[in-house]
Amino acid sequence: MKIEISGHHVEITEAIKQSVENKFSKIGQHYPDIMSLHAIVTVERNAQKIEVSTVYEGVSISVNATDKELYVAIASAVKKLESSLSHRKGVLKANLHNKPHSAELVLDEV
Repeated sequence: MKIEISGHHVEITEAIKQSVENKFSKIGQHYPDIMSLHAIVTVERNAQKIEVSTVYEGVSISVNATDKELYVAIASAVKKLESSLSHRKGVLKANLHNKPHSAELVLDEV
């Protein structure tokens, strides 16, 4: 999985880059269909913010996390993204099971 990291009002240090890559690479192992992930780190007056966006099964998923500590915000964003991806995966499974099979349609018509 390709992880792109950019900063807004902050220089992306090697430690920030390693932390983001380590945390989000675990998501790539659970969801191998994700090809890329884009993270934007923003430093505001009293808060550190991270915005993460990706595409999973044709749907764009984005999450935001804000905290006083950047590494806490990164961990929170990972949890939120995992939750969003698992919800999307559940929706896909539910839709798969709700589709009528073509064999059932033929039997009903005859």
